Amino acid sequence: MSTPAISIQNLTKEFTPPSMFQRGKITAVRDLNLNVEAGHVYGLLGPNGSGKSTTMKIVLGLVTPTSGRTFIFGRDSRDVESREAVGFLPENPYFYKFLTGKETVEFYGKLCGLGGKMLEDRTKELLALVGLEDAKDRRVGGYSKGMLQRIGLAQALVQEPRLLVLDEPTAGVDPTGSHQIRDLILKFKERGITVLLCSHLLSQVQEICDRIGIMHRGSLVREGQLDQLISIENQTELVMENVTPELMADIRSRIAAAGGRVVGEGKPQQNLERYFLDVTRDENSKS
Repeated sequence: MSTPAISIQNLTKEFTPPSMFQRGKITAVRDLNLNVEAGHVYGLLGPNGSGKSTTMKIVLGLVTPTSGRTFIFGRDSRDVESREAVGFLPENPYFYKFLTGKETVEFYGKLCGLGGKMLEDRTKELLALVGLEDAKDRRVGGYSKGMLQRIGLAQALVQEPRLLVLDEPTAGVDPTGSHQIRDLILKFKERGITVLLCSHLLSQVQEICDRIGIMHRGSLVREGQLDQLISIENQTELVMENVTPELMADIRSRIAAAGGRVVGEGKPQQNLERYFLDVTRDENSKS
């Protein structure tokens, strides 16, 4: 069995309230166990305050857990070396506005120890990958939101990571830019890069994720393969061709005799957004 790209074991994170008028501790993440398999696109979902961003920061070594452990490709994520395999794009990345797109990628490449012909070739490759070749000599201060996110993806890939962590990569991006970023994530998957994605755009998550986890008040309340989670269990759907209305009443026995065939069969699926809202509403009703 291959080593998971991310392994989270019994993770708990408590914060002390900043106000003296609040008593006790705030539990942001509660006994979380989760694996993200290598090569998959994993969507971590949850309403505001659910603990998904705290979980992401602990995996990246930016926040220390109260208890539990997290691993990146089998290495404890508290070790700096574990993050050599990780690229990160925060929700609101900041770039030096006076640099061009090309200079921005080169800047981050130098921070990762690249230089010379290797950096030049890597920069050219990444600008082509994210579709910014024609804008490479423009200052990023004049980039649109979608272009900024794409240059952010380029910098996150500069050291050829095996794991890419994206926090709301399409936040504030128009539909065209959002579609371009979605296609880029699918390209990353084709290259064997594991992607951990936090997003509130559930329709986009539904298009690109292999598995999802839904967090609510610090706990993982649902987790699994996307198509299984959103299937409607008590219904079956048949897709048929060359079948007359008269044959519908006696579906299988008469289809073969009449020359028709069942083209596809499976569970009809609800929209991921509807599923997400139902799950979080159920969890609210329990509390």
